[in-house]
Amino acid sequence: MGLLDKLSGWLGLKKKEVNVLCLGLDNSGKTTIINQLKPANTQAQEIVPTIGFNIEKFKSSSLSFTVFDMSGQSRYRNLWEHYYKESHAVIFVIDSGDKLRMVVAKEELDTLLNHEDISSRKIPVLFFANKMDLRDAMSSVKVSQMLCLENIKDKPWHICASNAIEGEGLQEGLDWLQGNVSVQYIE
Repeated sequence: MGLLDKLSGWLGLKKKEVNVLCLGLDNSGKTTIINQLKPANTQAQEIVPTIGFNIEKFKSSSLSFTVFDMSGQSRYRNLWEHYYKESHAVIFVIDSGDKLRMVVAKEELDTLLNHEDISSRKIPVLFFANKMDLRDAMSSVKVSQMLCLENIKDKPWHICASNAIEGEGLQEGLDWLQGNVSVQYIE
C-alpha cells in the first residue's frame, strides 16, 4: 500500500470495499440490475444468462462494491453457499411476474437465511421485486407477503419495486444498501 493509499485511509477518503451477493432464481433480472448499477461506459449492451457466476465492480459515493452475480439456475444454486462467509450484504432479486415460482424463491430465501454463515450475522438483505413493468406483476407488498419477509427479525431488510431494464427503483435500493452495510464487516 502506497503513502497516498494510507493517507486517504486515515482521512476516511478511501472507499470501503463491500462484497455483495446477488441471488435469485434464473431469469429474475439479477445481471440486468447489476449492469444498470455500473457506470454507463462499462455497461454491457447485451445480457446473457449467467452460467456459474460473474464478478462485477462499481462504486457509489462512499463504497466500492464487488458483486458476485450468481446464477439462479437450479443446478448452480448449490454454489451460493460457498460465498456466504465473505459477503457483507445480499441482494435478492424476485421476478414479480413469476407467480408459479414464488414458492421456489421462498424456499431458496429460507435456505439462505437459515445457513450458519448468514443466520449468525446481521448482514443487510435488499430485495428487488423486479419486472414491475409486466402487466401481471405483483406489487412489492404482495411479493413481501408471499416471501414472509415480515418474519425476518434479525437482519435489516428492505424491498424495492424495480424495473431493471429501465433502471427504475435501483438507486433507491442502492442508497438503502449503502446506508445499512455494517462497518464491522468491512475491511
